[in-house]
Parts: sequence; C-alpha cells; structure tokens
Amino acid sequence: MVERLKKLQAFLAESPNDPFLIYAITLEHLKLGNAGEARKGFERLVAEHPGFVATYYHYAKFLEESDEKDKAVVFYKKGMETAKQAKDNHSFRELQNALQNLLMDEDYED
Repeated sequence: MVERLKKLQAFLAESPNDPFLIYAITLEHLKLGNAGEARKGFERLVAEHPGFVATYYHYAKFLEESDEKDKAVVFYKKGMETAKQAKDNHSFRELQNALQNLLMDEDYED
C-alpha cells in the first residue's frame, strides 16, 4: 500500500489540483491508519473542491468513527446537498441512508 501511495503522490506532483488524486491519496492514508493525514486530505477536498461528491460520504464516515458525530451529520447533509446539485441520485441515497443510520444509532444524542 505504501508503494501505491508513493505512485499517487507522484501523479499529484504532476497535477497538484486534481481532486480525484487528492481523494485517492486521502483514502490510502485511511487504509494505512494515518488518520491525521486523512483528515488533512478531507479538509483540503472540502475547501478546494466542494463539488467533489465522493468526499462527503467518506469524510462523514471518518468523523463518525472518530466520535465526531455532530460534525459527521453536518457533512452527510452537505454531501446530500452537493449530490443533489450534481444530480447524483446514487450518492444522494447513499449519504441519506448513512445519515439515517447514524441518527437512529442509540448512542447518538442530538
């Protein structure tokens, strides 16, 4: 996996503003357990590429698993708005289901 990360970083050096490459690197950091780097990647994507729909599900899941459930709710909702604007019904439903599951979780207190 480290080799894959290095290859992706080399591609990003050639195309530093490519949201897909930033996203792929962020997910590699998640797989490698580099939570801090993954968070930086998600934050960069949201700030620089807010229309990149795929970010929101994974970022909200990351926040949910990091016990930042209130923030996860915010990003599920932002993702739903972004998916709706992009007319990406599949992503909208995926985000909506994840949000509903989180809100139904008995450990979550609103």
